[in-house]
Amino acid sequence: MGAREFRYDGGLKRLLHWALVLAVYPILSCSPRNDLVTDTPNLWDLSPGLRTRSISFESPTGGKGEGGRAASPLGVGRKGAPVRVLQVGEEVELCDIEGSGTIRHLWMTTYDRPEIFRGAVVRAYWEGQEHPSIEAPLGDFAGFAHGKVTAYQSAAHSVGSRAAMNVWLPMPFTQRARLTLTNESGAEMPLFYQVDYTLDDDHPPDVGRLHVAFRRENPTTEGVDFEILSQRHGKGRFVGAVIGIRSLGPNWWGEGEVKFYLDGDEEFATLVGTGSEDYVGLSFGIQETPFLYHGASLVRGDYVSMYRWHIPDPVYWESAVRVTMQQIGHDPQAPGEYLERLFERSDDWSAAAFWYESVPSAPLSPLVSVDERLADLWQEEEEEED
Repeated sequence: MGAREFRYDGGLKRLLHWALVLAVYPILSCSPRNDLVTDTPNLWDLSPGLRTRSISFESPTGGKGEGGRAASPLGVGRKGAPVRVLQVGEEVELCDIEGSGTIRHLWMTTYDRPEIFRGAVVRAYWEGQEHPSIEAPLGDFAGFAHGKVTAYQSAAHSVGSRAAMNVWLPMPFTQRARLTLTNESGAEMPLFYQVDYTLDDDHPPDVGRLHVAFRRENPTTEGVDFEILSQRHGKGRFVGAVIGIRSLGPNWWGEGEVKFYLDGDEEFATLVGTGSEDYVGLSFGIQETPFLYHGASLVRGDYVSMYRWHIPDPVYWESAVRVTMQQIGHDPQAPGEYLERLFERSDDWSAAAFWYESVPSAPLSPLVSVDERLADLWQEEEEEED
């Protein structure tokens, strides 16, 4: 190697060295961020100024030194109250926390039965509001539609094959957080659960509180777009949705475009997609491919459960929002070009929409009746036929 080549190589090495330093330094020097809510402590920070607590049937108050006081045949504190059986119509309070804090993880499990996942309802009340800010069926709130459990993981949920349900979206509060579960399934259900949270989080008064609303149209109306999120007013951030589809006819159902109507949009939306499967980051039909922020956890027969999380690509609004999905199909056997083969159609659609909004907030749209929620759920014989 000649001198000129040597000097060039050394200069290139120095250039690559400083490029690497400049690229890595901002990552190493910045605190990890919980983009949805607020800064989280560095993993090595031993004094974040927060107190860690959890609530379950074994520790119903979450108080310091108050857990595990129930007795079993093995004695006091020896697994005395791990589970409770909820009768039909019974409501149980999952937590009632006072002060400022953040629910950081919610784990639950019960019988793996579709009617329980669609019949049982999770509700959350922030800061003493009388109406819930979260009101959704247990299964859809936990990341899956149709009451059908499939094991998968996303940025918002992780679901085990034996109906272990984990919700990871943070739920901040400044004065009070109250969560309930009501058994409207028509059958008794055992419940194991745990709420993990911190206290003394320094949230501003207008911090966004997690809101979740559920809608279902079975069937949808031809030519009328399905509402994933009905009209909301005020300031907020859309986090994402768990969407269920049960195809009611032949041919492809997913040519409809998602539309985000933001801050005064009326006839035409600001954000518009290119197809239903495109919205969840897939293409040319729907595949059972669950990813971190997008994908489908169930594609079997006529049943689809898919999701999209707007965490790295936030959707904000200042005054109003409405989110819809068109009901458009495609017939590959029809004459003409691609666009000429499109047609309006009607199918069974549901959606649990997740977003952050300050409180006080307006009441959610009324939850569909239990009979409507339980109709046409997944049946195990569907799986056996595939």
